[in-house]
Formats: sequence, structure tokens, C-alpha cells
Amino acid sequence: MSKLKKRYSCNSCGSITGKWAGQCTDCGGWNTISEELASASKVIVPKTGAIQELETLTSEVRPNIRVVTPIEELNRVLGGGLVSGSAILIGGDPGIGKSTLLLQLCSSLAASDIGCLYITGEESTDQIKLRSKRLDIKDNCTGILAATSVEDIISTIDNHKDKLNLIVIDSIQTMATDEVSSAPGTVSQIRASSHLLINYAKQNNLSLLIACHVNKDGQLAGPKILEHMVDTVLYFEGDHNNHFRILRSIKNRFGGVNEIGVFEMTSSGLVEISNPSELFLLERENNVSGNAVFAAIEGSRPLLIEIQALIAPTNMATPRRSVVGWDLNRLSMIIAVLAVRFNLNLNNHEVYLSVAGGFKITEPAADLAVAAALISASSNISLPERSIFFGEIGLSGEVRKVPQTEARIKEATKLGFETMYCSSKDNYNAQVNQIMHLKQLKSLLS
Repeated sequence: MSKLKKRYSCNSCGSITGKWAGQCTDCGGWNTISEELASASKVIVPKTGAIQELETLTSEVRPNIRVVTPIEELNRVLGGGLVSGSAILIGGDPGIGKSTLLLQLCSSLAASDIGCLYITGEESTDQIKLRSKRLDIKDNCTGILAATSVEDIISTIDNHKDKLNLIVIDSIQTMATDEVSSAPGTVSQIRASSHLLINYAKQNNLSLLIACHVNKDGQLAGPKILEHMVDTVLYFEGDHNNHFRILRSIKNRFGGVNEIGVFEMTSSGLVEISNPSELFLLERENNVSGNAVFAAIEGSRPLLIEIQALIAPTNMATPRRSVVGWDLNRLSMIIAVLAVRFNLNLNNHEVYLSVAGGFKITEPAADLAVAAALISASSNISLPERSIFFGEIGLSGEVRKVPQTEARIKEATKLGFETMYCSSKDNYNAQVNQIMHLKQLKSLLS
């Protein structure tokens, strides 16, 4: 028996050190170093490996390598469906709907005679059955297994692999292998368990879906190498106070990144939203100052999102700047540009900015819509009805072009919007008002 020795690893990045420290030297995280036991290094005896058969890029691809699921929003995010032999990691806050989505996926595939096995380490099989009844899943042949031992799981799968196409692990933090002596959920256990499961799935051409917890910073809990080991990384986003859920691809070897799928959480589970733009604008009020509609692009999907601004006077030396769904630093830059290039001084005013529907915007194309909303809120004059804004603003006040202008305009036209404000010169069969500088927005308030 090899001698056990102590070592310390970071719960955030997985780096290993010989002594404890309050801060990780690799990722900078505080209080993330924990002790674990590791076997002494074994002597590796060189041996001759088996000769493998080579393939070329022009070789024929196996038929039915991609399985199209009945959930269209999931297909969009995955790039067209589940690829056989792929490993997919899905993370999200507790209670956001990860397990619900995975169970609904298994049930819908099983209804199409595609073998699925749902493995849970957090619940019992009876609890899974109760949840399936709440989701109105009937007459389903999805296999369920409550286990945490990776060796037991692999042996069980191996006994039924001829009938299986998809394996779901919920969640990787509860799995443990006998190869590592540390507790489940530690970096070494997650790394070793994931390695065994992913290798087995790829060798047997099985799709593997792994649910993963997130830490207090919203990042996937566990070693960073876990994201490198899998083929696809998905984040399930949403607010517990909002019924919308967004599934976003962060990494995808078989499709595009930053693609999103939109769902609505109901009492009977997750429901797909095929036209999210219409849903985000459903309760929008016209003739209200401070409201502007932004034409966004998420992956390849155009979305219309309402941006709301509120400006209130204050006597505080440092006025408050509050943002929900956008970047606070970006808002500070827009306020500074408006003060210098547009003569709109907000030093004695509090500024509140919110993206309606709980959506989060990251692209700089929202600059023009934010500026228009701030100008409208400060003057208490509503923007023209059925108008769309998009464009990036530079520090000199110029409005720059953004990608996929035509897709944004087509989405706006489809939903009945008539006037587009952007830096494009082309009309794209719509009424496009070219905005080259912030000063041109003054005409909207006349």
C-alpha cells in the first residue's frame, strides 16, 4: 500500500501546493485552499503501447452522429442537437432549473425511443419520480439511478450500454471514485471522477450531460480543467424573482458560442419561448420617458430588449449610479460622454438603468439605446414610438457601426417597429435614420 501524504489544493482553480495559504497564488482567491490526502507518486514502468489505426479528415463520418432533441431551444444552443460521444457541462445557481431541464430532456428523448439514464447523487429515486409526476411525465421509460460511486455507475452503464444513448450526471459534486481518498466535491475528486466518466462515454460513443454547481462568484465550482475536459459548457441563467430562464453556450466544439435558448419556468416545468423579443416587450408602455428599445444580437439570434432609465435629483456629494443587466463602467463612460459632447450634466442627479425582463446585455451596441434613454429621462420627453436604437458610442461622441445590422433591422420590422436609429447608411427595406454623432439625438426631443 502506498504511503499517504498531505497536500493542499485550491477549490477554485485546482492548483496544488505543499502548504496552506490564505490566498491562492494562481487565481488570487481568498480562503480557497483546503487540505486533501494524496497517494505517494507511483513508479511508472515504461511499456510498449498498441499500434492504433489512423484516420484522415476526408474519412466518412459515422451516420446519426448528432441526435436532434425535441427541445428546439436546446438544439439551438448545442448547434443542432446532441453529438454522440460528446461531454456537456451545464452549470447554474441552485434552484434555477438545471435538474428540471435535464429530466425533461431525458423524458422527451425516451419518448422517441432514445435510451436515457438519469443518475442522481443528490436525490433518491422516489424523489425523482415525484418530480416527474409534477412535470406531468407519464408512461416514460427513462432509467433512473441513485448512486455516487463512479465505479458502480460505470459498471451499471456497461451492463446496459447497448440500450443507452444519453447519460445524465446530477451532479458531479456528489460523485466520488475510489482512486482518490478525499471527500466528494473536492477538486481532486471532481477532476478524477470527471476524467473516468468522460473517457468511458467517449470510448462507448455515449452522450454525457454533467450538471455542475456554481460558487458564490457565479463561476463553475471545481477545477478549471473540468471546462477544458468537456466539449460544451452551458450556463443556465436567470433570476429567482423572474420566470425567464436563459441557457447560454460559453464553449462549444460542435456549434457557435454565446448562442442562447430562452425558457419560461412554470408550475409544470420549463416551457420554450420561440419568440423571446415579443415576450420581452409584452408589457412595454408607450409614451413613457426614459424607455428605449435596443436591437441586440445573442449568438446568431436577434432580440429586442427594452432599456429603462430614471434620473432623479440629489443633494449627495457622490450621486448614485445603479445598473441592472448592464455594465456599470460602461454606464459611467456614457454619462461622461454625454456631459462633454452633449452638454448633459448629471453631476447632481442619481442615475438608474435597468434592462427589462431580467436580461443581461454585454455587447457595446447598446450604447446608443442607453444614451437615448438617458437623454429622454433627463428631459422627461418620450422617444418616438416604434423606434429602435443600436450603435457603439466612442469617447468623441461618434456612433460606430455594429455587426449584423440587417438581422437587427429585420427582427424589428417583423415586430412592427418602423424607425431605426443607427450609424448604417443602408435602409434594408426599412426607415433608417443615420446617427453619426450623439448631437443628432437632439432632434428626437423636438
